[in-house]
Parts: sequence; C-alpha cells; structure tokens
Amino acid sequence: MPLDLRQLRYFVAVAEEGHITRAAERLGMAQPPLSQQIKAIEAQLGAPLFRRKPRGVELTDSGRVLLEEARIILAHLAQAERSALSAARGELGRLSLVVAPTAPFHPFVPRVIRAYREAFPGVTLTLEEALSRPAVQALQERRIDAAFIRAELPDTARLTLHRLIDEPLVVALPATHALACDAGSPRPLADFAQESFVAFARAEGPGIFEASLAACLRAGFTPRLGQEAPRITSTLGLVAAGLGIALVPASMRRVQMDGVAYCDLPAQDCPTVPLHLAVRREPGSLVLRHFVDLVRRLLRDVGPDWSAPPVSGR
Repeated sequence: MPLDLRQLRYFVAVAEEGHITRAAERLGMAQPPLSQQIKAIEAQLGAPLFRRKPRGVELTDSGRVLLEEARIILAHLAQAERSALSAARGELGRLSLVVAPTAPFHPFVPRVIRAYREAFPGVTLTLEEALSRPAVQALQERRIDAAFIRAELPDTARLTLHRLIDEPLVVALPATHALACDAGSPRPLADFAQESFVAFARAEGPGIFEASLAACLRAGFTPRLGQEAPRITSTLGLVAAGLGIALVPASMRRVQMDGVAYCDLPAQDCPTVPLHLAVRREPGSLVLRHFVDLVRRLLRDVGPDWSAPPVSGR
C-alpha cells in the first residue's frame, strides 16, 4: 500500500527534528506511538529510513530521497488547500466580460476593471468587445458572465440590468464644418436638421441610435440617415471624411481624431444614453458577485455626476 499523508507528516517531522521525542512533541502525540508509526512505514516500504543513534536519528539514503519527495507532496497539498479556500472565497476562478465599443472611453469602466484586477489578482479576467444584442445573446447562452451594454433591450427577461450611468450625447461633426463650435458654445439640435446623420450600429447596438432619433424628433425634425457604421471608430472616421455628423457619448471627446470636432447641446436638447451592467438573473458564481459588488461600490464612490439609480430585472 502507498503511504498516506498522515504517515508522510510523521516521517517529515522526525526527519526535520532528528529526534523522535522532539518530533512527537511537535506533532502533539506521545513518543511510543510515533516510534511505532516510523517502524510501520519502514516495514511498508521495505527499506530503513533512519539510523538510530544514542541521541536521536539520522536519515539513510532512502530516507533522504523520501524526505525530498515528501516535502514536495506536502507543499503541493498545502497549495491545493489554499487554492480551494481562495476559490471558495471567490478569489480564484475566471470572469469573462463583454464591453460595448463606446464603454471603455468613459473613465468609470477602466476604473472598474483596474480596481477588480487589483482586488482579485487570482481571477483570470477576459474582455471582449461586442454590441448590445450579441452581448445579450452571449449572456443568455452562458458564454460570458457579464456585459457592459448601452441599449434598453426588450428581450432581456432572463437578465438583470444594473443601470450605472446616464451619459449625455454630443455632436461629432467635421472640424471644417460651418457649424463646428468651440467648447462651451452649445448649439441647439435643430441647427443640425439639414445634416446627414451617420447611424451607429443601428441593428446590433441600438442604444445610441434610438436615443439620437428620439432627440431629433423632440427637436422637431426627422434626421436624414446617411452612412451606417458598425463601430464607433468607423463612425468618427466617416464624420472626419465629411460624410455626415453623429451623436456620440460625451466621453468620446477623449478620441482625438483628426478632422473631428465635438459640439455640446443645450440641456433642453441633450439626450442621454445609459450604460448598464447586464448579468443573468440566476445566482452567479462568487467571482461574479464580487465583481457586481465592486461595481456598485465604485458607483457610490464616484457620486451623482457619473451615476443613475440602479434598476433590475427586465
């Protein structure tokens, strides 16, 4: 029969102490049972592990080999126990996130990712970019754990949406455009009624498109739709090329693209677009619960300028 872990611990204690009585004290047991255990181990292996001396014991060649291997086994066991405990506390595991293309430009999202990596370095975090509808599908199919999405989607019965931020939209327009305005000089949205609008991700990520359309209708006109762009960077590229204007989240000002200027809208005209954290409604892993808790905590820290009241269960 192979040695068990209890026997290995007995053997290592005697080997490290070089004395059976001191090893017995270390193990919290009497000396005679420990001596019997060592003899039983030697009989089981069919080889002497110690040479008895008047004032203790010393390892034989077989004993030295066993000590090296036993230490490795016990170290692996200790690590396995620590890993299991860390996993039980949600400190180890995997977390897969999808992020809407415009979300990383808002400082809150990188802050969340950075804070989570610092708080839970043992969790393997994977990030993908996707528009709202593919992200929701991936969540429902259990291919990801959570998603930062922009849209208010009707097909989220199995999801919980935590509303994080309501972000104002600004006008992105060619820098040479006659209506390009300096920062701090808002223009009414009606001033852009004759412009061609670049539609961003109209089908797959409708949040910004729907908010833009609703704002134009409130301003008294139906926008003329021109080119459609699948990504926010391609939207800005079309704007820079003079093919239209677009309403984009205010955080997109961080994208300094040649040929693109940004214009604020007055408060009465300014639409907003939400940023949600979407998760499945069923109880998630402890890893995921830690992430959601961290998002909520950071949202409280940044205050009302960045946040909106949470909503759940659609």
